[in-house]
Amino acid sequence: MGTMRESAVTDENHARSARLAESLRGFGVAGTLTFVVILVTAGLFTPAAVVLVLLWAWFSRTPWRELGLVRPRSWSRVIALGIVLGLAQKFVMKAIVLPLLGAQPRNPVFSDLPGHPDRLLILLVISVVQAGFGEELCFRGYLFERLGKLLGDGRYQRALIVLISAALFGALHFEQGIMGMVNATIVGGTSAVIYALNGKRLWLLVVMHATFDIASFLIIYYDLEVAVSHLIFK
Repeated sequence: MGTMRESAVTDENHARSARLAESLRGFGVAGTLTFVVILVTAGLFTPAAVVLVLLWAWFSRTPWRELGLVRPRSWSRVIALGIVLGLAQKFVMKAIVLPLLGAQPRNPVFSDLPGHPDRLLILLVISVVQAGFGEELCFRGYLFERLGKLLGDGRYQRALIVLISAALFGALHFEQGIMGMVNATIVGGTSAVIYALNGKRLWLLVVMHATFDIASFLIIYYDLEVAVSHLIFK
């Protein structure tokens, strides 16, 4: 008798868990509210949003691969390619795109960074953990999964998701001013395109994003911003 009762309780718990997972994967009240809360949290404090995304994946029974967390065939290849792409992207943005848009060579937000190695170290850690992993998981992995479920996965839908991802990522950097938002929108759009074309694999973008930000802070710290900005356009 006790075994039958325990079995019934177990079945009911499984049923509740399944209903919760289904509601979180959908866009009813629970699914929509969770989606909004995660996006708002990502804009306020990315590490907290990362925790929420992982909890959502757990309770919604969403496989990690749906968030782009697919193990690469070669970690060394992904790391090497990510570093090359991150450095190339930084050079193109700093030496070509931003000068053409009329941006000032120096970033005013981090103008006090030179001479403060302790702050540099903190920013380098943030570049890897919060920006590289956290922002890519939230604004590429999670956002693509959710919007793909909502809008569909066709060619035009993917293009729209790329635009939405880039716009939201740009808005996240509002504290860096107009040019900071423009820079983030272009960089975020590039990452979104790569993510869509690369089979929705996240790790390359994590390395690329971290490399981009690390290079940005090192250029500022060693007072190389003006030199890099004037490499092509004097």
